[in-house]
Amino acid sequence: MADIKDPENTLVLETTKGNVIIEMRPDLAPTHVARIKELARDGFYDGVPFHRVIDGFMAQTGDPTGTGMGGSGQKLRAEFSKESHQRGTASMARAQDPNSADSQFFICFGDASFLDGQYTVWGNVIDGMDNVDQIKRGEPVADPDKIVSMKVAADAA
Repeated sequence: MADIKDPENTLVLETTKGNVIIEMRPDLAPTHVARIKELARDGFYDGVPFHRVIDGFMAQTGDPTGTGMGGSGQKLRAEFSKESHQRGTASMARAQDPNSADSQFFICFGDASFLDGQYTVWGNVIDGMDNVDQIKRGEPVADPDKIVSMKVAADAA
């Protein structure tokens, strides 16, 4: 497992493909990081599918309905930065409105710098990207892989 420097700002995702460790970036997106931690601590992400997975682009999750239309019901103001969308970047999904991010997020499989400055980057995968690579593809995904549990590392036993 990766060397976790800041357990309060690190997520441990147990997925159906294996563990994924995300180092969160409150320096880039403090409101988004706080909300993701709150949802993780409430068990919101447990059992949620990767509902939209595009080969060579990204794996999207965070919608308990699995349709791409659901969320926690709390919209967040955009926290755009100069951070680039690269392999392992964790960023918020949103609708047309820049201030419409909620609970859905995606992990980039590779360079997605065309998204830079338009989506809120809030973290980076520091371990388990090989497991992200194995997530079943589709739009929507038939019998999707899931987040079994998502915890803040500081809370993990």
